[in-house]
Amino acid sequence: MAVGVAAGCLAPMTAFAEEENVTLNWALWDAKTATYWSAVADAYMEQHPNVTIEMTDLGSQDYMTVLATDLSGDGSDFDIVTVKDVPGYATLVSKGVLEDLSGRIESDGLDLSVYNGTTEQVTVDGALYELPFRSDFWVLYYNKKLFDDAGVDYPTNDMTMEQYDALARSVTKEGFGSDQVYGAHYHTWRSAVQLFGILDGEHTVLDGNYDFLKPYYELVKQQEADGVCRSYIDTNASQLHYSGAFSEGNTATMNMGSWYITTLMSELANGNYDSELVGDWGIVKYPHPEGVEAGTTLGTITALAIPTCSEKQDAAWDFIKFACGEEGAEVVASTGTFPAILNDSVVEQISSLEGFPQDENSKEALKTAQIYLEAPYDAHITEINTVLDTYHKDIMNGDTSIDDGIAKMNEEVGKILGE
Repeated sequence: MAVGVAAGCLAPMTAFAEEENVTLNWALWDAKTATYWSAVADAYMEQHPNVTIEMTDLGSQDYMTVLATDLSGDGSDFDIVTVKDVPGYATLVSKGVLEDLSGRIESDGLDLSVYNGTTEQVTVDGALYELPFRSDFWVLYYNKKLFDDAGVDYPTNDMTMEQYDALARSVTKEGFGSDQVYGAHYHTWRSAVQLFGILDGEHTVLDGNYDFLKPYYELVKQQEADGVCRSYIDTNASQLHYSGAFSEGNTATMNMGSWYITTLMSELANGNYDSELVGDWGIVKYPHPEGVEAGTTLGTITALAIPTCSEKQDAAWDFIKFACGEEGAEVVASTGTFPAILNDSVVEQISSLEGFPQDENSKEALKTAQIYLEAPYDAHITEINTVLDTYHKDIMNGDTSIDDGIAKMNEEVGKILGE
């Protein structure tokens, strides 16, 4: 794919001298509520007293749209930009407003393997335009009290899909109100069901043929029919948030992203969750298909990039190397947030936070083997997501059969990829 360059935004690379005073403008969102932004900036400025990092908060609601509009114009003064998601990344790459970092990565000898395979999934024709800064990945949450009450052993860090299904069934309890126990819960996002299918590393949401999704839809729909999980229809109609489902205290297991860990800890600490119901919880690695390595999971990344408009690209790169490297990762982890690098030191920091489960399995669950992005790079990823979302809803609502819904995914995504 040919990537253009936005008019008026090509700036020459200038050498960054450590003694020079320089101000870098960093585009981001939620600067006041997400403490990791300022923590990383402050840590870098402490090491580089000649550098001032100014944060520009573009708001979270339409962040990528606002950023793309700004970078496409002639007046952008950003030196570092945060890329919120892969569809937004695809837009910025197509507009030619981001610097290719590949040469800098090679000359500085950066080891991209620390990002557990995510950088390969956002490489465009051999070029990489961003470095992962934050990462969230999916784990299985579970309520220890419900397992204890049922006399069932806790989930483990190495469960196949069949073992996971059997476990959820074994702890399910029929009843009314507080007497009922759901062995599993699936949020309404398609990622909670469809993306079991990409864990084998052979498939992605870009395939164009989605027959591989059938076993996972069958598993979840059968669990619905058997009362193992809440129905999609009821969950959607009641607008039940996944946090509400788990905090009710009648959900034994729930697949969800690592972002919920800090929410669980803070809500319990603040008394917003009943500790008698959900105070004793844990996490394990994501369930996986037979033959797939334990610790293989799904993830999302937040990344940092350099706009072509910046006149301070060398200084911006120095900051990005810090923020996205091991030092920055430890700073991010100290705020209770997951960085893109999850080495032993970072895992130790997060698992040592007050309120984190003290069992070894929960700590071990933070160590991933391979992270497959929910949506890897593709120029058409936004259109593909729309199609997959649409027919996921139809299948889960019962408006179409699994076979017919998948056939429509194949047909419509096939047209997009055939353009």
